[in-house]
Amino acid sequence: MTSPRARQKTRRSRRGREAAAAPTKGALTRRAILDAAISRFGREGYRSTSVADIARDASVGGSLAYAYFPSKEALFFAAVDEDAAAVIREGVETLIAEGTVREWRRTLILTLLEALERHPLAKRLLGGLEPEVTGRVLGIPALEELRKACAERLRTEQLRGFVRHDLDPVVAANGLVAIVLSLLMSVVQIGLTAVELYAEDIGAVLEAAIEPKPGDRPAPDR
Repeated sequence: MTSPRARQKTRRSRRGREAAAAPTKGALTRRAILDAAISRFGREGYRSTSVADIARDASVGGSLAYAYFPSKEALFFAAVDEDAAAVIREGVETLIAEGTVREWRRTLILTLLEALERHPLAKRLLGGLEPEVTGRVLGIPALEELRKACAERLRTEQLRGFVRHDLDPVVAANGLVAIVLSLLMSVVQIGLTAVELYAEDIGAVLEAAIEPKPGDRPAPDR
């Protein structure tokens, strides 16, 4: 039987963990400012948005935003990184959840396209509406997570015989992510209909580059 002192110690420990996990007022304020920035920048763009607009949307004082973000540019970059990372995380979740061999290669770009509709700032960036910072999407930290997830799937399928045994999964994953980003930009900028005309051709090129040739090691039974 647990002693009263032990139970009291356990309760204190639990309260301590809960307090540590609970977001502080400052963290909540920063989150509100960042959410407002993502929404406003995504809707109106960098040049047409002021920090005062964002502060008003976040229901905070006009100068309070500068306590968390030193400049409008810093706030914009933080908003871009956060919104794009949210899109990429959906792609990573698809890679983790999708169990069908090869299927993830087809569903990845569709998942990202669907996610872009819920993340207007990331979509604006890929659409070329912020040309000064479009290239920033290539350096977003979450992209490394996507590359690693792709590499892991390729490595797993390689061991099962569905990917060329002489292919470097890391190099292939880096290239695959670059292609996916290029396709996303194309779809956002010229429309899905135009890209759909070549969807099967693009898939054929990827399969030719990744999958074993008839004379290579045979793939195991599905």
